Amino acid sequence: MVWFPLRCVLSRNHLCGRTLFRTLSAVNTAIAMSFEWPWQYNFPPFFTLQPNVDTRQKQLAAWRSLVLSYCRHHKLYTVDVMEAQESPVFNNKKIERKLSVEAIQVVFEELRKKGNLEWLDKNKSRCLVMWRRPEEWGKLIYQWVSKNGMNNSVFTLYELSNGDDTSGEEFHGLEDWMLQRSLQALQTEGKAEIITMDDGKGVKFF
Repeated sequence: MVWFPLRCVLSRNHLCGRTLFRTLSAVNTAIAMSFEWPWQYNFPPFFTLQPNVDTRQKQLAAWRSLVLSYCRHHKLYTVDVMEAQESPVFNNKKIERKLSVEAIQVVFEELRKKGNLEWLDKNKSRCLVMWRRPEEWGKLIYQWVSKNGMNNSVFTLYELSNGDDTSGEEFHGLEDWMLQRSLQALQTEGKAEIITMDDGKGVKFF
């Protein structure tokens, strides 16, 4: 029977481990192979959704952690379900195991329930993955502003996400839609104001 050992596998504390994610449309196999995958990744039953309710809950929690870590490592925000099936995280060629598209959708729906994902279409074929929520990004941005004494300063959105001053920060390279949501969260808290500038949108921090 496979259910007992799978429960043991899924109950281990370091379920997410370190992960490597390339873009879901063009995977760099060489880099993926050099990554030190978590040990569960080489356990075949992990790639089949289990019928036992308790086991499946643990399994989905493991997949959720893996996907979020995967996206976070390569700063991925937009995912195509069909392309995801061919990415290393869902397709372990070494053991010849692949999570089905249906199972991937179940995993993504679990992410949605936890507030980490939004579907982009009614067919649920593409989605936004939020491995860090807008409020969390807003907090990081505001900490950077305060640490550098830039309160009452005005920035363009491009300067915040792509400027030289933020090159060493986690939010550097943040996609525009997530950056705007993060700044909206700060605006709600009274810490910033999104403004219209000649060359687009900007933000003033308080």
